[in-house]
Amino acid sequence: MKLIIQIPCFNEDSVLPATLNDLPQAIDGIDEIEVLVVDDGSTDNTALLARECGVDHVLSLKKHHGLARAFFAGIESCIELGADIIVNTDADNQYSGGDIHKLVEPILSGEAEVVVGDRQIYKVAHFSFFKKILQKIGSAFVRKLSNTNVEDVVSGFRAYSRKAAMHINIITDFSYTVENLIQLGTSRFKIVTVPVKTNVTERKSRLHKGIVHFIINQIRTIIRSYSMYKALKVFSFIGLVFLLPGLFLGLRFVYFFIYDPPSAGGHVQSLILAAVLIILSFIFLMLGILADLISSNRKLIERVLLYSRQQKYDKDEGKDSSKYSDK
Repeated sequence: MKLIIQIPCFNEDSVLPATLNDLPQAIDGIDEIEVLVVDDGSTDNTALLARECGVDHVLSLKKHHGLARAFFAGIESCIELGADIIVNTDADNQYSGGDIHKLVEPILSGEAEVVVGDRQIYKVAHFSFFKKILQKIGSAFVRKLSNTNVEDVVSGFRAYSRKAAMHINIITDFSYTVENLIQLGTSRFKIVTVPVKTNVTERKSRLHKGIVHFIINQIRTIIRSYSMYKALKVFSFIGLVFLLPGLFLGLRFVYFFIYDPPSAGGHVQSLILAAVLIILSFIFLMLGILADLISSNRKLIERVLLYSRQQKYDKDEGKDSSKYSDK
């Protein structure tokens, strides 16, 4: 059983050694532990320092692509390197390397295919009250959309079985965490969460420029990701928002037309507005049907990509590709 710990990095030469030193050297049930550093176009000595620290693999991207792209590049590389389990952690030493065994154990026992580390935000002293409330509300919303029970949906401390990693496809350029959960959750992978410890990080986040920037980008990611897999539901809901008031106004006009004909002429504006709202609802329904057809096509493409990965990576390593399929 081979575990690869991947660490996406962007200009992390000041904190990377502490993160690497904290990683476990052995875990029960794991035969090999390797480390992959993904250098996301760093302008400092991150890649050189990683090699000097003796990491097993360094994947250097020619330019800065952002966390989501670096994460996905690492996943692809880990699959190619023959990982049976992949653990993703941050380079800023936010997560305790001693908790990696907690992430791995549910996968080894067959209880889960994806494990997310729960930072237990309510216990973290350096998180503001406002941030904790936003985290709680946002996590509850994403849990509902992704059909999971993950408490800390934006935690980047995660473990994936090879089967789950084979199915990962990242579209967003911002952060993979929410999109990843929605994709794998709607695909009905077994996802569990385990409590983990965190370390205080000195530097500010490079992922976002503040709470407002973070919220806006996460909302965009949620809408985009959920719409890709539940397009008909999304557009039908929007259509319903227009249909209900349209029907109300239309029935209101009918009421006046039948029971109070003289005053019906004064409600023509309501009839026009009702017609506009009902037409808009019909348009959104049609868009939902088209989007659903596109979503079905995307699922077929993902199956082709999965088959391509199986043929590319598993055939040469003698792994059983059938256990990674949807069957």
